[in-house]
Amino acid sequence: EVHNGEGSAGGASCGERRPISYNEIDGSIYKDKELIFPPELVLKNNLPLKLHGFGGIRWYRPLNLKHLLDLKSLYPSAKLVVGNTEVGIEINFKNAQYPIIISVTHVPELNALSIKENGLEIGSSVRLSRLQEVLKEVIAEREIFETASGRAICEQLKWFAGKQVKNVASVGGNICTASPISDLNPLWMASRADFCIVDSKGNIRTVHAKDFFLGYRKVDLTQGEILHSIFLPWSRRFE
Repeated sequence: EVHNGEGSAGGASCGERRPISYNEIDGSIYKDKELIFPPELVLKNNLPLKLHGFGGIRWYRPLNLKHLLDLKSLYPSAKLVVGNTEVGIEINFKNAQYPIIISVTHVPELNALSIKENGLEIGSSVRLSRLQEVLKEVIAEREIFETASGRAICEQLKWFAGKQVKNVASVGGNICTASPISDLNPLWMASRADFCIVDSKGNIRTVHAKDFFLGYRKVDLTQGEILHSIFLPWSRRFE
């Protein structure tokens, strides 16, 4: 016999077995604290990595710019990745073959983001979410006419993919992919941004954003070069 008395979960009868929603659970009855991330792992020093994958793929993780340039000298056609949001799709769905992959997530020189007197210097590995946060700070602190380009980029980032993607995708990766559906690249060109490029021998050259994009998914980078940083100048008055 099934009784139709009310249960404790929002008045559901015992015979209905209605699923309990999380917002119906009284969290105050739980006394145990949430487990924290192990401090030993937080303090653990990063190490350069070299991993071997299926089909002869080799995956490297350098820890400084010199190591990265040395790898680029050995493997000029190596694919650089940060969030792997584009390369992963190419491998999984387009059957692209990249035998050498270099992760540049831990290269400090490429993760730097500096506010300078005449603009913002953005390392190519800086994540889109971090760029968005810094732009918001700059917009709040500087003259409104100086941040016209920054406000346009910040506004565009609101609609750029989801939070999870922006947390791992990099500024440089989005630029070098040169996808025609990227809404950021036209803004770099309109804002007079400059791209700093370095080759495997350490030689540096600067290219205007408007001259960097050569065509559909084609950019002004040779095999031995990498995009080091992006310089976003403050907007001029009435610009």
